[in-house]
Amino acid sequence: MISTIVPGIAAVFLAVHLATVLLALWQMSRRPGGGVIPRDARITLLRPICGRDAFDAETLGSSFAQDWPAYDVILCVPSDTDPAVALARELIAANPQVPARLLTGQERITGNPKLDNLWKGWAAATGEYVCMTDSNLLLPPDYLSTLAACWGPRTGLVSSPARGERPDGFAGRLECAFLNGNQGRLQLAAGALGRGFAQGKSLFWNKAMLDAAGGLAPLGKWLAEDVASTRLTRASGREVTLTPRLYAQPIGRRTFRQVWDRQLRWSRVRRDGFPAIFAGEIANGAALPAALLAITAPLWLIPFLVLWFGAEWLLCRRAGWPHGAADMAAAVVRDALLPVLWAATFLKRSITWRGNAMEAPVRGAPTP
Repeated sequence: MISTIVPGIAAVFLAVHLATVLLALWQMSRRPGGGVIPRDARITLLRPICGRDAFDAETLGSSFAQDWPAYDVILCVPSDTDPAVALARELIAANPQVPARLLTGQERITGNPKLDNLWKGWAAATGEYVCMTDSNLLLPPDYLSTLAACWGPRTGLVSSPARGERPDGFAGRLECAFLNGNQGRLQLAAGALGRGFAQGKSLFWNKAMLDAAGGLAPLGKWLAEDVASTRLTRASGREVTLTPRLYAQPIGRRTFRQVWDRQLRWSRVRRDGFPAIFAGEIANGAALPAALLAITAPLWLIPFLVLWFGAEWLLCRRAGWPHGAADMAAAVVRDALLPVLWAATFLKRSITWRGNAMEAPVRGAPTP
């Protein structure tokens, strides 16, 4: 009996996995369908910087090569002594064709260090639309144009997860496997179903609309601004619209500890923000059905794994994500780690971001 039931359970897992792959492929094939933002609307590109990363010159430099006709750039740094200040000034001086400013200083306002860093930039932004974009995202020239084109009549926020590229070493490939074949796939599938979730890498807002909802302050009510952004947008009766493609985050070299800590932080953010959805993450990945097959129906195990990771390989290949043999081996390791990561999330609720300890806010507390 068990040898008959378990393959059926595994088949259900596989069918859901294949469905998410197909939905992700469909989402990537869609053309932006909003187009309600006129080309003469002004956009402010707001980028928080804290410390130096290996690809900063390239990623921040891409801010100044956008094809949107009217935009300006505000770079926000928490301190005059931050190592990124010199680079920010160099980039602004080297690109006089783009109106740009560097704003420094930070006050503890929301409890979220990134939002506190952006606070001064949001107040200074003159654009009708404001795009909050992380410093480690590499922007193609049509980045702002694509975000604007995705804004439809029911949109309250346009967002996009990041895709990992240019990994150096197996730990870097593991990071890409988490970002791409797992998180990216699931987010694109949700977007295809009209249930997109905001991702803090790219948050494209109508400034007046968010100001009417309280500005940046409500985004500090949860551990991460992307959770708060999703909840705020849905509560307003509007949608989080995802772009058809993911934007590149160069990964470079990582240690396994860095990958683990980052994934654990994001896992705790999801647990805090969407506990009902997070409860189902124990079933995320191939580990659980593969373990059941290995125990009760081992003859089905190899075909199951070939179909599972073959579908992911196809998705990664079609999307242009890393998909070599080492990348797929990293995907296997990732799925083996997912149940362990899920369990470790319950050890505590706080997270650490760039050296800043962050406790889960108490819901119902007054907003600053």
